[in-house]
Order: sequence, then C-alpha cells, then structure tokens
Amino acid sequence: MFDVNETLLDLGALDGLFEELFGAAVARREWFALAVHTALVTTATRRYESFAVIAGACLEPLAGRPVSPAERERLVRAMAELPPHPDVAGALTALRERGLRLAALSNNPLDLVRAQFRNAGLTPLVDEVLSAEEVRRLKPAPEPYRHAAERLGVGIGELMLVAAHGWDCAGARSAGARAALVRRGGAAPLPVGPRPDLVVPDLAGLVRELD
Repeated sequence: MFDVNETLLDLGALDGLFEELFGAAVARREWFALAVHTALVTTATRRYESFAVIAGACLEPLAGRPVSPAERERLVRAMAELPPHPDVAGALTALRERGLRLAALSNNPLDLVRAQFRNAGLTPLVDEVLSAEEVRRLKPAPEPYRHAAERLGVGIGELMLVAAHGWDCAGARSAGARAALVRRGGAAPLPVGPRPDLVVPDLAGLVRELD
C-alpha cells in the first residue's frame, strides 16, 4: 500500500510553477510542509477538511497576497500531472511479478489520485487506488488504513504501508499495519512513536528487502 505524494510522484516538478507564481522554487517545500502540518492538526482535533482545500488555503500565507482561483487551478492541474520518480514503475512491476497485491492510499481527493495515476501511467500497476476522502479522516488517523484493509479484503496486519513520511509510517503502525519508510529527501522515522518495520533508500531497496 503506497503513499502517493513524494513517495511515488515527484513534487519537485512543481518547483517551476512556484518560481513563476511566488518568485521562489523553495516555496514549494514550505507550502507542502505547511499543508501537511495543517492536515495533522485537522486530524488531531478530529475534524475533516479535504486535503485539496487545505493545500489551496496554504498558498496565501506563503504568497503574502491573495491567490486567484486561476492560480489555484494551475496548482491542481500540475498536481494531477506529477511525474513518477524514476524507480517507481520498475519497482511496482517487480513487486507484482512476485505475486504481491498493490494499492495506493493518499490524502488527496479520490478524483485527483485517479488522475495522478492515469497521467503517470501507473494505473495498470496497482489493484486499488484509495483516498482518505472516502472515510473523511486524513492520515495518520487509523480510519484510512483500516479502510484500505477492508477494501482489499485482508486483515490490517497483512498490510504494509510504503511512504516517504515518518508520520505516515507511524500512523500505519498505530493502526496495526506494517510500514516501510523510503528515505526520499532524507526522510527519517519520527524520533518518538512507532517505528517503521523497514527503512530503505528507495523503492529498488524495498524490492531487494522483500526478495
């Protein structure tokens, strides 16, 4: 079960858009960190907001000005067209050849996740594309992981989440699943809390570990 943003798809492809709209490519990293932080607070306070709404709302604090609907729409289109990391297609193919069932689980709205997979050419490589939107609780709340297990018809302990985020891995472990952390961009396990079962440098490393 794979996380999508940063784990499978390269958010670095948004840097040019952020440079154009906000004058600095580094704003993309600040924007996504703020969006994740806001989503975590939303989850901790037991509320639900669409991650797309959160991501859009987090643009203005960084821009320091109103952000137009057209600019928000450009971001949504760019998110739908993110390229996969170079190791993704080969790793998913190799894992499928080993007989593993593969799924994606994202905080993104379902329509957006499906568009991301379609545009990245990854749809044939997974059995299910799932969204936290379907249970109106964002990861790392337990409900999205349990929803994935239910949809796949397996026990939660039979699932392994693969993510480039320590908080996502901790959420999966707390829900009863296993977790593998992919160290993209220097990602590391959280200093406190459930630790991932595996830590790998990339998805090729995950394939090797599961041989």
